[in-house]
Amino acid sequence: MRVTFDAKLAGETIIETFDFTSRLGLSETISTAVTTATTYSGTDATPSALISGSATISGKTVTQKITAGTLGVVYLLKCEITTSLSQTLDLMAFLPVIPTNS
Repeated sequence: MRVTFDAKLAGETIIETFDFTSRLGLSETISTAVTTATTYSGTDATPSALISGSATISGKTVTQKITAGTLGVVYLLKCEITTSLSQTLDLMAFLPVIPTNS
């Protein structure tokens, strides 16, 4: 499943939320979460630098702090979780980086 986050200004640090509610059972919880970044379009030699710190689990959602980024690049963020029922689930999101002064 893929979504598109609102564009991020190049100089911003933001927090994005991955919502797994519709993918989990009623009593199922998130045990672990990891977010990674790759380039979808454009060039960035170190797309992993977009991820700041560890993902944070809150109920059936995961938040991730995102920083920096290369102007004009569209990143593909992947949040992978393991659940209390031993499922491994992914949510993916596109995140474009736009100029701070436009």
